[in-house]
Amino acid sequence: MPTATVFTVTKAAVGVTKAAAAVTGALALCGALTPAAWAADGTPSPYSFAPDATTVQGAENTTGAVRLEAGHTYRSSIAPSGRGGRLYYRLELDATSTAYVSATAVPRPGATVSYSDGLKVSLQDGNGRNCSSSGSAHFGATQSPHPIAAWAARETGGTRYACQTAGTYYVVVERSGAGASTASPGATSDGSAGPTAASASRPWDLELGYASEPGLKKAPGSTSGPEVWNSASPEALTGTPRQRAGGAGFSAAAPLGQGVWQDRVRPGQTRFYKVPVDWGQQFYAAAELGSSSSGDGYVGTALAVSLYNPVRGFVDDVGSGYDGGQRSAGLPPLPPVAYENRYAFRDRVSGMRFAGSYYLVVHLAAQVADRFGEGPFGLTLRVRVTGAGRPGPAYAGRAEPRGVFDVAAGDSGAAGGSTGLGGGDRRSTTMKLLAVAGLGTGSLLLLTLGAWTVSARRRAIHAPWPVPEDADTAPGP
Repeated sequence: MPTATVFTVTKAAVGVTKAAAAVTGALALCGALTPAAWAADGTPSPYSFAPDATTVQGAENTTGAVRLEAGHTYRSSIAPSGRGGRLYYRLELDATSTAYVSATAVPRPGATVSYSDGLKVSLQDGNGRNCSSSGSAHFGATQSPHPIAAWAARETGGTRYACQTAGTYYVVVERSGAGASTASPGATSDGSAGPTAASASRPWDLELGYASEPGLKKAPGSTSGPEVWNSASPEALTGTPRQRAGGAGFSAAAPLGQGVWQDRVRPGQTRFYKVPVDWGQQFYAAAELGSSSSGDGYVGTALAVSLYNPVRGFVDDVGSGYDGGQRSAGLPPLPPVAYENRYAFRDRVSGMRFAGSYYLVVHLAAQVADRFGEGPFGLTLRVRVTGAGRPGPAYAGRAEPRGVFDVAAGDSGAAGGSTGLGGGDRRSTTMKLLAVAGLGTGSLLLLTLGAWTVSARRRAIHAPWPVPEDADTAPGP
């Protein structure tokens, strides 16, 4: 009968077991900590809402409007016109800060949208007057349901703006277009099936953001937008692409720096990326959709590329058709980031008004699947940020949310090699990078537990294992 071998387990090995058990428990815990992408009616959502978003209900009149706080993000929903298709939210503003409110509309799965369907956001005073700017967004030629965002502002400084006094103001969010009211079956102008009453009349989920920009310590040097800048398209970036998976929402946007990046996208999917652009820097980006090995035909507007500024304000967009061959869509050169850009009339100029993370949003139309399959399709992004950063304007206060108009160190998403950092510094840097990348509490918890597990395993490997008392110590054959 073979001699039984008894193993003595070290404390380090026990630590591995405990850490592994903790990770297993953390996986279940993260299900509660990490907000799932669900619509308000309990169906899966294609959009990743901010993990700290507070759910609020929009009012159908100003009297019942709930107050929004600067620096916070909110979740809500909006029905078609006539059934809550115009909603009100309340702001309490001082006389010096500029207020920016954005609304991201997310159609629920199964929704149908038309070219003109969209969202409008405005800011009004107590007398119903619109403040400095109102914005709208539409699904456009893609006619493919995906997140769209619009913004509005109450600006201060000088006599050119309305709403200059402190007091109560109202955010007005409205649905517009054919789907804003009950639709009936039919065909669109291009011969495709139009929205049905059931699909077009569904509520859209909303993500609301409110950012506050403080006034300046002294009057700006110029109160007119730039008329000329380097508008020549730069030479396309080349080099080995780096892999980067885009996020499913603004809060989950994947950080990118200058360079060539690759991802994969499915029809109907929207990918979010963020690029830090400092004061005085100029941004340029192009997206390339890879060729397909199957299918035929042509989709008129298959690829939609949009740019939003740090407060999710629309800057510019570009689209491209698709026939199965590789296609590229590049944003026209934009002006360098400058405070005085806000005085320009065009969105693509006035939107480049402050430093911070600019959001590159790429959508592949759902109709691509009808002709070329479900994919995924290769996506290449070429991102260029030129010019040296320079000091920003002297603000008289602090922005909310804090740091929204700053370029955070390490927010470029550049692929890093060995840094030579010690264990403690390396873990600290990793935590910071993950925080910048927008990971939630649950992911950070898993990272910490994973680090404990690896550390325990290393101790177990290097610890001398005791020799069993009844083991044969003679060398093996």
